[in-house]
Amino acid sequence: MHVNAYAASSATSPLEPTTIERRPVGPADVLIDIAYAGICHSDIHTIRGEWGEVPYPLTVGHEIVGTVAEVGADVTKYSVGDRVGVGCMVNSCRECENCRAGEEQYCLNGNIGTYGAVDRDGTVTQGGYSQKIVVDQDFVLRVPESIPYEKAAPLLCAGITTYSPLNHWNAGPGKKVAVVGLGGLGHMAVKIAHAMGAEVTVLSQTLSKKDDGLAMGADHYYATKDDETFTTLKNHFDLIVNTVSAPLELKKYLGLLTLNGTMVNVGAPPEPLPIQVFTLFTNRRSFAGSSIGGIRETQEMLDFCAEKGIAPEVEVISAEQINEAYERVLKSDVRYRFVIDAATLA
Repeated sequence: MHVNAYAASSATSPLEPTTIERRPVGPADVLIDIAYAGICHSDIHTIRGEWGEVPYPLTVGHEIVGTVAEVGADVTKYSVGDRVGVGCMVNSCRECENCRAGEEQYCLNGNIGTYGAVDRDGTVTQGGYSQKIVVDQDFVLRVPESIPYEKAAPLLCAGITTYSPLNHWNAGPGKKVAVVGLGGLGHMAVKIAHAMGAEVTVLSQTLSKKDDGLAMGADHYYATKDDETFTTLKNHFDLIVNTVSAPLELKKYLGLLTLNGTMVNVGAPPEPLPIQVFTLFTNRRSFAGSSIGGIRETQEMLDFCAEKGIAPEVEVISAEQINEAYERVLKSDVRYRFVIDAATLA
């Protein structure tokens, strides 16, 4: 089937209206009528060729929510009319050690990304800036009724990307957690860490978003442009979640970790990050990275957010505003996630 979409034809061209082809619904497939698709910084990095070679033309978008329109003959998990979502991957080998452990995002044979990857039929996957998508039922998530539809989409990337490290490194009561950056990822990290019971501090360049951060659940808010911040908070945090996709002076941030503390990167700057190993020796600090979560953990995150009343702060836009939104994301001019109304693709 052919569906309306927005795609880029090169690293320097704007995204433009087009049509893309979706495969027929197979026995284990779910056809989803997309309602909303979030704009992630990863989409921009990918489209602009900052993370490697890109199979243009490409439709991006891996924060997808919609309604089941059709199911294959062997589908048992979903029915027509169900509220569902799709995140950053649409398949994996399912046979390797990591897949069997429910960590498909770390598939040793490479998971199949929602866009820009080679699908099981040899075609290039196309993402959520489109009207419909066909996905294997095992990579579809159930979206709880209590989460507003237009706010649910960013949970499929920004939500799970921050929930997973907070969950893995046991953020909770008695833990001091810092979130670097209060953007699309950062504001979700603050909300989730607060709901987990941790003491939450935001580390942002300035105090311009302080009121927002405190309203979202942060206990403290510091400006990183002020050198005094790094003196005041030295040896303070159990966990630092770095959500920014720009280079940082890692030595300064690692110095904020207490004994056995960890700084984990979920933002992915294109540039290499230099690190002085001696900084890790003090306090037996760790510097780590974390990807998205597996399907099981992503569903756990959605249910957690429903239970705790957590939802992203979004600005809903039409498809024709996508290019403008990209420029605003790069200027940090969004509070805090753009979400495309897929009805405007018609």
